[in-house]
Amino acid sequence: MSNRQSSPANVLWFLPTHGDGRYLGTTKGGRHVDLGYLKQIAQATDDLGYFGVLLPTGRSCEDSWVVASALAPLTRRLRYLVAVRPGLQSPSVAARMTATLDRISEGRLLVNVVTGGDPVENKGDGIFLSHEERYAVTREFLSVYRALLAGDTVTISGRHITIEDGRLLFPPHQPGGPPLYFGGSSDAGIDVAVDTVDKYLTWGEPPAQVAEKINRVKAIAAQRKRRLSFGIRLHVIVRETNEEAWKAADELISHVSDQTIADAQKVFARMDSVGQQRMAQLHGGRRDNLEISPNLWAGVGLVRGGAGTALVGDGPTVAARIKEYQSLGIDTFILSGYPHLEEAYRFSELVFPHLSLVSPSAAVPLRVNTGPFGETIANDFRPLDKQIARS
Repeated sequence: MSNRQSSPANVLWFLPTHGDGRYLGTTKGGRHVDLGYLKQIAQATDDLGYFGVLLPTGRSCEDSWVVASALAPLTRRLRYLVAVRPGLQSPSVAARMTATLDRISEGRLLVNVVTGGDPVENKGDGIFLSHEERYAVTREFLSVYRALLAGDTVTISGRHITIEDGRLLFPPHQPGGPPLYFGGSSDAGIDVAVDTVDKYLTWGEPPAQVAEKINRVKAIAAQRKRRLSFGIRLHVIVRETNEEAWKAADELISHVSDQTIADAQKVFARMDSVGQQRMAQLHGGRRDNLEISPNLWAGVGLVRGGAGTALVGDGPTVAARIKEYQSLGIDTFILSGYPHLEEAYRFSELVFPHLSLVSPSAAVPLRVNTGPFGETIANDFRPLDKQIARS
């Protein structure tokens, strides 16, 4: 592999507020996820040099705003990617929440715009709109939301939103408000994204499919004289060797029954999310051909909604695949792995050294037993550095 450094990347991790464990689709190896455990992950990723963390949203998760508010004061540099939900929130209330958390965190808030792709869950939240109507709401919501965060007074009578004398008395820490992240693979989603957000997100499809999507978004944005940056959402399974990594991938779904897969796929099939449909097509609900691209494994998507693919391999291999996505124009990687605490350490230790990061100075050098050299041998002397030992 070439030693030439790729362009710097932002690497975010994931806070598993909907659960965590050593295996998917089973209670075996399950882990109790409470504030104390989430604090461990947040503080570990902060110390390890991750750019930020994504907090999921939906009825299967703890509320992302409450969790981020609890954890932000306990970390120093870590950014929090938290969801706003057009249709579930008034844009004025969402703007006040955003400005408040942005001030509390001293500018460490990122905003994930989530339209929602499960009609059944949407009805449980009081939303009875079609796919196209939800994106129309999202467009109106964001026009008001961004204007308020920019300091404007808003009066609007739209098709879905009516606001009179809307304004913020206390501005956000970041001028104009936090950057907006957004993922949507449908025509309606892309149409909204190119007009309203800062970073367009895709789930971890094979590079050729990601390239096609990015080029399409870039072309539409250029026609409208806008420029977006790009991010990708992936899982990772990293070990010392490729063989160990693939073994870990197999073990991750070793307790998943065929019935569990079938039941999960029925839930995904009811969704009108084009992104979810594209994820399901990668594996077809079958576990016999899950490596869909070199080192890209679709096993997670057998039972997990949303991002369903993982990069699998040793540190240099996974770094090479990340650089492949970087070459397509992606600068932000939102990653996760099971269990999330241990895998955050593995990824930082095995992959970070092979990547160029936007803020490398944030990473804390590994220190064991108060020193940078490893655990003291026989309570008497330090182990030799590998490079010194070879000389």
